[in-house]
Amino acid sequence: MKLDTISWKILDCLQQNARQSNTEIARQVGITSPAVAERIKKMEDAGIIEGYHAKVSHFETGHQLKAIITLRAFMGRLKPFISTVSSFSEVVNCYRITGNENIVMEVVLNNQKHLEQFIDQLITYGETRTHIVLSNIVENNPLIKRIHL
Repeated sequence: MKLDTISWKILDCLQQNARQSNTEIARQVGITSPAVAERIKKMEDAGIIEGYHAKVSHFETGHQLKAIITLRAFMGRLKPFISTVSSFSEVVNCYRITGNENIVMEVVLNNQKHLEQFIDQLITYGETRTHIVLSNIVENNPLIKRIHL
């Protein structure tokens, strides 16, 4: 599906606030509400819009630490890790990457003790490096604004 300027503007609106009404989006992009609904449906069907999510505060839910952990898997331990990582409730995002490390994970943890226990689970798969996140400087920056608008 090829996206025109209007569709990019709709995507931008949805990335800013996916709960706004089609009427509000229509006002912002200059087309009718039914036209917005039709374009959104087409973008959903094409897989451009993959879903809608609630942004949850990890801190307010009791997770005092956020960390970035890299893993350099031991020989023969990468595939078992990849099969297991989705079962770790601490992992918010996990990426397989190029370079010296194989994996980068964003994790949320209750406290330092929880971090220690989590690392103890990981070290059976490989060598880890942990970076504690102090603050978010850029988070969920809309892709659309930087590329097309």
